[in-house]
Amino acid sequence: MRNDSGKLVIGTRGSKLALWQAEHVKATIQEKFSEWTAEIFIIKTKGDKIQDVPLAKVGGKGLFVKEIEEALLDGRIDIAVHSMKDMPAEIPDGLCIGAVPAREMPSDVLISKDGSEFSQLKKGAKIGTSSLRRGAQLKHARADIEIVPLRGNLDTRLRKLEQEDLDAIVLAAAGVKRLGLERRITQYLDDSVMLPAVGQGALCIEIREDDPVVGPVIEALDDKSTHTVVVGERAFLHRLEGGCQVPIAAHGRLDGESLELTGLVADLDGSTIIKDTISGPAENAKELGTRLAERILEKGAGPILETLKQEILT
Repeated sequence: MRNDSGKLVIGTRGSKLALWQAEHVKATIQEKFSEWTAEIFIIKTKGDKIQDVPLAKVGGKGLFVKEIEEALLDGRIDIAVHSMKDMPAEIPDGLCIGAVPAREMPSDVLISKDGSEFSQLKKGAKIGTSSLRRGAQLKHARADIEIVPLRGNLDTRLRKLEQEDLDAIVLAAAGVKRLGLERRITQYLDDSVMLPAVGQGALCIEIREDDPVVGPVIEALDDKSTHTVVVGERAFLHRLEGGCQVPIAAHGRLDGESLELTGLVADLDGSTIIKDTISGPAENAKELGTRLAERILEKGAGPILETLKQEILT
């Protein structure tokens, strides 16, 4: 579909956070390009529809993006706005990442019922999260804690903390901040305890490849520094063939023209974590991410990933 109507249709999930993200992109487009109007089109994904099963058990990649990508491919929408951490390592033929806007804080945060920080939580404390990445790292830091599966949007998870038998929950700082709920944060978790998900805190604006009309508009929303770091993190994920339901984490930092990438692979109970850091020229972000993954595999991550696939499938 060639869009020359002066209107862009933005596809998004319907959660409060997803709508904030889409509205943010819409406002930026209309600020930069007054001749364009934009409207938001809500699409329900498989991950939204299935709420009573842990995400890892639902199976497949792209649980929160596939239906939106299908709408982009068949022309119902012109732009898709996703959380970058929901993006699988592989992007469908015909689509591409058109822009990565400036990143919000990539860290995870702890929100506890009584205001206790992670190290102060009682022995055997129950922490709510459905992220295998978060659960593994929390168990690695404190083997005594109990991980309780927790699904739902951000508001739902905060409500469950108050209403259910939980001592704390772990969420992405970016979502909490974007919805103006910073006051609820008990503790920002340091990278040494909780390495973020690949792309966490960044948005992904996905478009059709070689779209002569939409491409140049969306390119104006790109933040080069964020995009560079995300390329490195996603190359790490791609080499490990991971999705968002595997305990894989990576976080990159730019220092001038140099990029430092840290990545890890963990087993489900957190008893084993394989972690490494690499640095080099930022222009080689993709190669650095791939090389970091190779080093992690050389340290023994391969058998862990194979075991994970079997455990998740059964």
